[in-house]
Amino acid sequence: MTDSILGLHHVTATVADAQEDLDFCLGGLGLRLLKQTINFDNHNVYHFYYGSETGAPGTIWTTFPYKGWGVPAGTKGAGQVTATAFSVPAGSLGFWSEQLRRSNLAMEPLPPRFGEERIGVRDASGLAFELVAGEHDPRAPWKGGGVDPAAAIRGLHGVTLLVRSSDATLELLTGMLGWRVAERDGERIRVAAGDGAPGQLIDIVPAPEAAAGVNGLGTVHHVAMAVASGEEQRRLRQELLGLGCKVTEVLDRNYFQSIYFREPGGVLFELATVQPGFTVDEPLDALGKTLKLPAWEEPNRERIEAALPAVRPWH
Repeated sequence: MTDSILGLHHVTATVADAQEDLDFCLGGLGLRLLKQTINFDNHNVYHFYYGSETGAPGTIWTTFPYKGWGVPAGTKGAGQVTATAFSVPAGSLGFWSEQLRRSNLAMEPLPPRFGEERIGVRDASGLAFELVAGEHDPRAPWKGGGVDPAAAIRGLHGVTLLVRSSDATLELLTGMLGWRVAERDGERIRVAAGDGAPGQLIDIVPAPEAAAGVNGLGTVHHVAMAVASGEEQRRLRQELLGLGCKVTEVLDRNYFQSIYFREPGGVLFELATVQPGFTVDEPLDALGKTLKLPAWEEPNRERIEAALPAVRPWH
């Protein structure tokens, strides 16, 4: 067992239109655009990072807008993250219902879960989100997003994994990855890392009859957990290999180092380092304002910029 997992790092999804994604995350949710960059595995596609002022691990939502590249709509099902929840202050859901209405987004009433009030909303690509209101999130909100700081999103709350059987998934999470069972609600099992605060939660939902999910537009691609250091990441990689998991080499994502593997239920997991963070290539006050490329793509900047869709700036 290890305490190297600090909680969630980020969640990444495949979406359709880049401008619609910006409008939803910035205009609707009031998040900060932390980084405009590209998919390091396909430099014809943006990679947008959203989150808090600094992009602290556990606050980050990221997207690949694939409209125009022949990617079909995905199928939601087993082996996927089926809902991503953001943390908002207690008493703020009335504000959020009105905020979503003003942004032409349909709010979905949801019953309380684990004692917390929540509402749902979907983006233009069909991704499911929850806004969960609670009293135990001290994280500072982004104050530049046009949303009242008293109600603004504090960061990720957690994610829901849909798997056919929870046994092996739970064994991996609560074994070498060091999560612990925090609460149960029928078949739903909530596991927690760290202090079990928002941003350190994963819900596992078994659905034995569910069809397998298929990645595509409107589906979550992977969920990343934060690890304290590259040394811990490499150690965990060796342990995962020892369990028979197929794990990638350590990959340089410029703002963190990553390894990827599929847990037994089929969900793609990433372990991402905390450092170096989003100010490695631009200052804090300039985050997200211009297209940033990894050093190895700079020689291709003119061609890359010409191929990317034009988007309306929010700054």
